[in-house]
Amino acid sequence: MDWFTGTAIFLTMWWVVLFCVLPIGVRSQEETGQIVAGTEPGAPVIANIKQKMLVTTGITVVIWCVFALIVTSGWVSLEHPFGRLTR
Repeated sequence: MDWFTGTAIFLTMWWVVLFCVLPIGVRSQEETGQIVAGTEPGAPVIANIKQKMLVTTGITVVIWCVFALIVTSGWVSLEHPFGRLTR
């Protein structure tokens, strides 16, 4: 796995993990009773985006390291993901 492939896989994993982490711990304006006039009642009161991005990065680093170990060990190959296709 070269650096470009590793970076592309890391970024893809990061976005997937981010979308999994985003809804955790979010409370809407409607749930807290603090609805601001002119806003969507389902909008979050405090989103904590910076904290969620840091958590996302940490989780992704762990997942990517496990993935990189599996690929570099030879258990899985990125060269022929479906095996050799012979006719």
